Amino acid sequence: MSRIPIDPESDVVEEHYAVIYAPRRHRDRFPENCVEVVASEELARTKADPAKKLYAAKVVGPSRSSEGLRLFYLEQWLD
Repeated sequence: MSRIPIDPESDVVEEHYAVIYAPRRHRDRFPENCVEVVASEELARTKADPAKKLYAAKVVGPSRSSEGLRLFYLEQWLD
């Protein structure tokens, strides 16, 4: 279950496959500049490169934070 609700009537916040730059994988939300949304799970897995700290994931977002940042929330790592 996502930390943020997904409105089926809107396409503002959606589930996506992505590649996330994550120096440490203990976080569950990431700023937009650390997330590259991709078209498919397969593409996310292909673009992942742990040596460069790039990991395939399923995310929800973007959602605006109270600080005004656009954030993506981790649903699951794809490894």
